[in-house]
Amino acid sequence: MANEKAAEGEVTPEAEPASALVIFGDKIAQARKYAELLIRDGDMLGLIGPRELPKLWTRHILNSAVVAEYVSAGQRVADIGSGAGLPGIPMAIVSPDTEFVLIEPMERRATWLAEVAVPEIGLKNVQVLRGRAEESPLANYDVATARAVSALPKLLKMLVPLVVPGGQILALKGSRAGEEIQEAKPLAKRMKILNFEVLTAGAGTLEEPTTIVRVTLL
Repeated sequence: MANEKAAEGEVTPEAEPASALVIFGDKIAQARKYAELLIRDGDMLGLIGPRELPKLWTRHILNSAVVAEYVSAGQRVADIGSGAGLPGIPMAIVSPDTEFVLIEPMERRATWLAEVAVPEIGLKNVQVLRGRAEESPLANYDVATARAVSALPKLLKMLVPLVVPGGQILALKGSRAGEEIQEAKPLAKRMKILNFEVLTAGAGTLEEPTTIVRVTLL
């Protein structure tokens, strides 16, 4: 069975693309360590399935790292439903002067993040909290991020209470980004939302730039 899977390309990790060095620069060793940990532990802990390994760098690590274009040094960023640390860990590697808090409700994933990923990668700007976004004891983040958590209207109900006035939410989205914004607009007045934007990150570096919905609060 293992040979059949290998033959189908399902369990062959993607080779590091040239764009990884462009994006991570002198932090590339940390990014490589993160990729190594996901390959080693991902399937066993339900972090990332073997079918995703052929796209590990392009779809997951680099796709997440470029979102750091929209955060600044000194900001506090909450990554909600962090799971395998996406997008928080790649963003934290790229932005060592920005503080990241990975919030993950599932115990085994939160434990892996706190006891394996963060120390083995050597991240000094990352904290892990186990729990749901609604249970977070902190509500003073400059930015909140989320990837593959839920549709935008539901996501905003979780994230807006965590972000300071004037802060922003960066939701990684796909082709339905515009439609999700239309679905979320009725919440704008009640949730004190200033505006919605569809942005891209990694243009000129990634073959498929990351699509982001940025929500700015009043």
